[in-house]
Amino acid sequence: AQLAESGGRLVEAGGSLRLSCVVSEITFDGYAIGWFRQAPGKDREGISCTLDNSAYYSDSVKGRFTISSDRAKMTVYLQMNSLRPEDAAIYYCAASFRFFGPPCGLDHAKYDYWGQGTQVNVSS
Repeated sequence: AQLAESGGRLVEAGGSLRLSCVVSEITFDGYAIGWFRQAPGKDREGISCTLDNSAYYSDSVKGRFTISSDRAKMTVYLQMNSLRPEDAAIYYCAASFRFFGPPCGLDHAKYDYWGQGTQVNVSS
């Protein structure tokens, strides 16, 4: 499986950004796609995942971020609203076949395929 993120850039606090994750060599069926982020000096944090049209969010982004997918484009999106300086990080998408049904989970150790990441910066 291959995953490729895009859409990261510098945005002002309070602004919005949409990240994209193009998935190839696997299908969405049976695979969870997750979004993770890692800021300098911090552990990788799972923030959202989708599996079989279900969605799950960490408390840190719930109500501000929305995950969605376009099967025809084999793309998973992360719409990020009301961005805060603490949202600045490298954002990664990843795929896992270890979840046998919803809900998916945010344990990065259960994700097998990863993209290279896209940088999001938020100015205060």
